[in-house]
Amino acid sequence: MKLFSRAGATPKTRLRLCCDVHMVEADVLLRGGRGDPILAHPPDTDSDITLQEWLAEMVSTNKGIKLDFKSLGAVGPSLELLSRLRRALERPVWLNGDVLPGPRGGRPPLDARAFLAAVASSCPAATLSLGWTTGCHRGQGYAWPMVQEMSRLCQPLSQPVTFAVRAALVPSSVPQLQWLMQQSHRYSLTVWTGKEDMYSVEDLLFIRENFDKSRVYYDIFEPQNSEFKKAIGIEW
Repeated sequence: MKLFSRAGATPKTRLRLCCDVHMVEADVLLRGGRGDPILAHPPDTDSDITLQEWLAEMVSTNKGIKLDFKSLGAVGPSLELLSRLRRALERPVWLNGDVLPGPRGGRPPLDARAFLAAVASSCPAATLSLGWTTGCHRGQGYAWPMVQEMSRLCQPLSQPVTFAVRAALVPSSVPQLQWLMQQSHRYSLTVWTGKEDMYSVEDLLFIRENFDKSRVYYDIFEPQNSEFKKAIGIEW
C-alpha cells in the first residue's frame, strides 16, 4: 500500500511531509496561463509558490514526487526544471496528465501524444501517470472503449505506467480495469478521490480484494484514509 500527500496552493503553502506517505503530489499550471510553472489547481491561476521553489524544498526530503499537470503549456517548462535537479532528486518521479475523456468528463483532456512526447524527450525514466477526465457519479464507470483506447495509447511505451482511476468509479469498472492491468506487467493503478466524492471504506476494500495489492496506490483524503488503513491492519 503506497500513500500520497497533496501539496496545496494559496493561501501561503506549507509543505506537510507526513511520515506515513511515500510521495507528495503537486498540481502544476502556468501563472496566468503564460508565466512560470506554479502550484495551483483550476480555477486558480496564481499561487504563492512556484514549482521551482517547491522542488528546491523537496530536495531536502526523501519523498517521491508526483506532478499533476493541469495544462499542456506547463509540461515543457516543468520538465526543464526537473532536468536541472535530476541528480539531487534521485527518487521516484511520476508525471500525471488526464489524456483521455472519461465518465462525465467536463473538461478537455491534455493532448496525449504531445504529453507523451514531451516526457519521453525530457524525463524518459519517470513513471507515467495517465488518467481520464471524469465527473463523480456513483454507478458509472470506465467503459470498454475508454480502457481499450488507453491500452492502444500505452502499448508502444517502455516506461512504467500507473492509471489514475477515481475511487467512486472503480467498483463499476472492475472487469475493464482488470483487463487493462493484464496487458502489461509495467502497469499499476492509482486510486484517487476528490474532496466532494461519495465513496466508502467498503468501496476501497472491494478494490483491494479485486486487484493485485502490490500494484495499487492510494491517493485518498481523511477520514477514509485512516479508516482504510485501520481496516487492513496498518497502524502508524
